[in-house]
Amino acid sequence: MASIFSKIIAGEIPSYKVAEDENYYAFLDINPLAEGHTLVVPKKEVDYIFDLDDKTLSGMMVFAKKVAEKIKEMTGCKKVAVVVLGLEVAHAHIHLIPINSESDVDFHREKLQLTPEQFAEIARKLSE
Repeated sequence: MASIFSKIIAGEIPSYKVAEDENYYAFLDINPLAEGHTLVVPKKEVDYIFDLDDKTLSGMMVFAKKVAEKIKEMTGCKKVAVVVLGLEVAHAHIHLIPINSESDVDFHREKLQLTPEQFAEIARKLSE
């Protein structure tokens, strides 16, 4: 059965796409810690990030770097954190989170509540 991320990539489930190429897809996290919190996934469905072949894993990081540069530019944050959790969805992915302090990466804190219009505007800015 396809993961929810595979369904998003296929367009079966809507997303706020930020970037895409032939191997990777980036979209806004719908439960963001900060405006611009983005997920980057390989189009190849593999559960565990370190089970990805070296070419796919390294390519994913290069793709994520380009997305992170856009996030930093748009948000004005000090850095963009790269977080790998991977238990909530059985599809390798990384979180790109704009941060100004380490506490900005606390997944236990309350998530932002953004409207569809706010998500769409953030995605538009990041995809320019």
